[in-house]
Amino acid sequence: MKKVSTLQIAEQLDMEKETSEASHSSELTIALLHCYDLIDDFLDSINISFETFCKEFVGSWTFGYINALKQVGVRTVLFCISAHVDKPSRFLHVPTDTPICVLPPSGIYQAYRAVRRKSLHVYGANEKQSFKDIQDGNSIRRSLLTPVKDLAKSVGSYLSTPLSVLAQELRRENCQAILCQEYEYARFDTCVVLGQLMRLPVFATFQGGDKTESGLEILPRQLSMRACTGVIIATQTEIQRVRDRYRIPSSKIARIFNPLDGANWQAIDRSEARKALDIPLDARVVVWHGRVEIKRKGLDILLQAWQQICAERPDKDLRLLLVGTGSEAEQLRQRLEAMQLRGVFWLNEFVSDRTVIQRYLSAANIYAFPSRLEGFPVAPIEAMSCGLPVVAADAPGVPDILEEGEVSGGLVVPRGDAKALALALGRVLDDEALSYQLGQNARRRAESCFLPQVIGKQLRDVLLSHSA
Repeated sequence: MKKVSTLQIAEQLDMEKETSEASHSSELTIALLHCYDLIDDFLDSINISFETFCKEFVGSWTFGYINALKQVGVRTVLFCISAHVDKPSRFLHVPTDTPICVLPPSGIYQAYRAVRRKSLHVYGANEKQSFKDIQDGNSIRRSLLTPVKDLAKSVGSYLSTPLSVLAQELRRENCQAILCQEYEYARFDTCVVLGQLMRLPVFATFQGGDKTESGLEILPRQLSMRACTGVIIATQTEIQRVRDRYRIPSSKIARIFNPLDGANWQAIDRSEARKALDIPLDARVVVWHGRVEIKRKGLDILLQAWQQICAERPDKDLRLLLVGTGSEAEQLRQRLEAMQLRGVFWLNEFVSDRTVIQRYLSAANIYAFPSRLEGFPVAPIEAMSCGLPVVAADAPGVPDILEEGEVSGGLVVPRGDAKALALALGRVLDDEALSYQLGQNARRRAESCFLPQVIGKQLRDVLLSHSA
């Protein structure tokens, strides 16, 4: 994350003036909190600056929620923690006209981070890795160090939230409820404590975090799940896991999908899109877009499947479009160089312009989604809104999106199974009539189940039903 001073000063001053002068007493306002210790860590993982985040970033469930709530009269304030501010600072998310309140981490967290920085060399890591992996060739030593690393990460996570400053800003914004990005993160536990003290309802969503960081979090998480007001979960499998693990009543669980504004995700003419990307009209094209995390996103499986698809169809013009970057972009580059696959094009950059993503989606015949781990993914819904059939691994959320299989617009295969993915992709590639019908079904499913107005009302009814 670049220093926030790179933002337009006038924009910040306008936001501060708006916040100080406006009376929010009659507005319904939700505080939405990012789950990362620091927003800096998230932005570093996708290689964008905070300025870009404010001015261009839209591709996540976060702003889907914000847009959906806005359409039903609910104001959202996005709260983030950053090491690049030393006092509460306000900015504007331009695409959604949403205030972002950036808070400095607690003083004790900053001391912890300094100690951590000095000790990282013990683990063979660096500051950007943030204890992500233990780099030690000795498997016994690595197995002993890993729980220590996880424990240290949990300690830092609990220390990162400046509770007194956050309480002050929640009052200033007249927030009626707190919504945390994930319940399997330490920030949720600290927010539940704060909510109890402030008499504010606290909720959390499920976006993929389905396990605690370390043993330190087990007891606090049990207590937090019982003490929170409710959780919002889109997937049936995660609902069952939460019921089994935490024994919370069904009344505290709301099943709500992540929203997508289909009006903003319309396909353009395929021939026009292919002309812009220099792709022949008779080529058969598969596309994927997202964050480059090879194992989590199943990109290794997709490449293996593509290798099989091309080998079985030597005379066909086949193209695989990969759109996006991330923390493992270099590893993906090395894999592509080593495998020497036919017809692969990779746009290795963070794409914030929706029209660019739509161009790649519109140029394709099929959308591939090979992820191993998700919460409730938005990317396949974006593709479905553009009329693309989806071939996806059965990661959490996917069976809910493609609830009726082909009737919902796609084929679902087992996670981690390259042969099954290749077989399903090949089936749709070879049958244009099937591809067309699945695409039509996908568009109808996206339009009927994920509209912001519908999801926004469901969110409002849940989040504000317990507010004073």
